[in-house]
Amino acid sequence: MSRSHSVASSRRPNGHGIPRPATSLDTHDEEDSAATVLGKRKGAEWDQESREKTMEDLMNTFVTKMSQAGQESTGMKEALELYKSRVSELEASRKEITDMNLSLRVEMESLKVRLGASEDALKDAQREHEMEIDEIGSRQRRELESARFDAKRELESLASQHQEEIRELKRRFDHEMEDERAARLREISQMTSQTAIDTQKTNMELERKEREITTLHNDMQALRAELERERKSNRDLRQNLDTASSNSVTMESSVRALKARIEFLESGREEQSQAFERLNQQMMDALAETNATKDKLRKEETLRRKLHNQVQELKGNIRVFCRVRPSLPSDPPTGSAQIQYPDETEDSKEIAVLGPEEKSSLGTITRKNSNFSFDRVFGPSTQNAEVFDEISQLVQSALDGYNVCIFCYGQTGSGKTYTMSSLDGMIPRAVHQIYETATGLEEKGWRYTMEGNFVEVYNENLNDLLGNPEELDKKKLDIRHDMQRGKTIITDVTTVRLESPEMVETILKRAASNRSVAATKANERSSRSHSVFILKLIGENDITGERSEGTLNLVDLAGSERLSHSGATGERLKETQNINRSLSCLGDVIAALGQGKEGGHIPYRNSKLTYLLQFSLGGNSKTLMFVMVSPLQAHLAETLTSLKFATKVHNTHIGTAKRQARVRDS
Repeated sequence: MSRSHSVASSRRPNGHGIPRPATSLDTHDEEDSAATVLGKRKGAEWDQESREKTMEDLMNTFVTKMSQAGQESTGMKEALELYKSRVSELEASRKEITDMNLSLRVEMESLKVRLGASEDALKDAQREHEMEIDEIGSRQRRELESARFDAKRELESLASQHQEEIRELKRRFDHEMEDERAARLREISQMTSQTAIDTQKTNMELERKEREITTLHNDMQALRAELERERKSNRDLRQNLDTASSNSVTMESSVRALKARIEFLESGREEQSQAFERLNQQMMDALAETNATKDKLRKEETLRRKLHNQVQELKGNIRVFCRVRPSLPSDPPTGSAQIQYPDETEDSKEIAVLGPEEKSSLGTITRKNSNFSFDRVFGPSTQNAEVFDEISQLVQSALDGYNVCIFCYGQTGSGKTYTMSSLDGMIPRAVHQIYETATGLEEKGWRYTMEGNFVEVYNENLNDLLGNPEELDKKKLDIRHDMQRGKTIITDVTTVRLESPEMVETILKRAASNRSVAATKANERSSRSHSVFILKLIGENDITGERSEGTLNLVDLAGSERLSHSGATGERLKETQNINRSLSCLGDVIAALGQGKEGGHIPYRNSKLTYLLQFSLGGNSKTLMFVMVSPLQAHLAETLTSLKFATKVHNTHIGTAKRQARVRDS
């Protein structure tokens, strides 16, 4: 059992999966076992049988071992063959690996040689490249210095030439301005002289009539006094005569003389009475002529009002003026847009805005120009006085009992507030003209009362600019309309009785002060809100019984910048959105009025601004729009947008205005 186990264990596979061959070492255990048996038997009987049996056992054992040794030999041979085959394979693999290793070493040596050559070539190329870069850098520095020197010299030349051109243009411009100013002054002087002459003639005629009446009246009073003195003297003489007659006959001569004197005085009294009657008749004739003249003047005033407003209606109840503000010292010197005035020497109704030059793929240079036409175009050199001359007729219409609205439209910085609210702007000039005209109408029986309000529309809220500044943006004002009378009422608003033109300057300063207080809490209010100056004119004629009620609205609109270009955020974004919405609503209202549909819907309620101006924008009113234009190239896009909007307004007809007048109840 132990032997078979030993043989089995000797043939277990080794680490290579090949069974180990059996050797003579594997039989040591069996031999030791046999010796032990023989030793045990030495003590036994040594007889023939036992010896034979022992030999037989030994022989069997030997045969068995020989059989096993043969089997082991066969296994050893097979294993040897396997080992030889494996050794051959390993030898072939080793040789293949050796050959591959040798090939790789050769290739590596070759690569080392090539790498060294490449590094040398790279270093040479790097040195050449650095030398070339140094050479190019030196050459470029020399060329740059040369170009810089040439450019500097050319720039100095151009600057000198440009300065010379500027001086020449300035001299020419100053000369032209002086000529234009002199021509304007001559025209104004001629017009003023002619007006003064006409006024003086009328005043002289009236003064002459008044002097004649005064002279006749004084003569009549003097004759009455003389007649009374003569009568008193006559009574005294009669008394003296009676006394003298009773005293003495010696006084007869005196009596006769006195009688002669009395007779003379009696005849003089008749002549004086006749002269008094003649003077009295002359005075009555002069008074009748004066009354007839005044009646004629009243009729002529009524006819003048009628003809004046007919002329305004022929011009259109909605008119558009364009004004280009002059360049300011703070403006960039080379940033002016190219604006032309084709009919500047004629009607001054056209304006052309030249776009930037564009070069096509064929090299052709083109320029996109935009031409616009309005009722009047004012260039940068126009003063406020000349502008007001054009709108003064509309101010007169307000005195005649019409609703008039004048508003300025344009982007921030285009001159709206300067045109409206400066010391010589439209608001002060309008009030001065109204006072002067009202004073002249007093002799025709007219008496006027004037009341003013000043409000602003900020973020769709109405604020009182003449009230308490602490209540600005807090006090709620409501707009109410009297549809029967066509009147607008603002609740809780401050109303100022304008007793003199100087009061206008006071309320303008007050409104500006309130807006500046509000500006510390928000943004610059003058450009972020709409301001509306409302002047109510109530006239009564004691002679004819007429009564007129007119309203003049002077509106400074907020800046018209588009939201995409304003870059506004936060509170400024809300302001811009409200401004754009109210200006858009203004355009919608004017467009709806222009359609002229009977009973058509007019969207006045879409914004506070249009709702406030409801009775001053419709067909019963007269409207003038100022489109204000900035001269800067940077504002060109906004300028074109403003001019296009003004063109739409200019093409709108809103019907015939109606006068708010009636005969006063007796």
